[in-house]
Amino acid sequence: MGLTAADVARLGALARIQLSEQECAELAPELDVILESIRRVSEVATPEVPMATHAITMTNVFRDDVVQPSMTAEQALSGAPDNEDGRFRVPQILGEE
Repeated sequence: MGLTAADVARLGALARIQLSEQECAELAPELDVILESIRRVSEVATPEVPMATHAITMTNVFRDDVVQPSMTAEQALSGAPDNEDGRFRVPQILGEE
C-alpha cells in the first residue's frame, strides 16, 4: 500500500506547505520510494550494526589551545575605520529598547 495524493496533501497541511493536486500526485510515488528505502535500511540496521555518519573513518583534527602573544587592543583598533571606548564602532543594525 503506497501513499496517495490525499496522504501527501495531509502531510503538506501538517507541515503548513500548500501543495496543488498535481504536486500531491507527483510527490506520492517519490515519497513512496523514499519510504521503501528507509524500510530496507531498517531491516539491516540492527543494534549490532554500528551507526555510520561518514563513508570513511573521520578523526578529530583540532589542536590544543595554546596561549600566544597577540596584538594589544590599541594595535587591533589602529586599522579600524572607527572606534569608541576601546572597541570597534560599527553601524547600528537593531533598534534599541
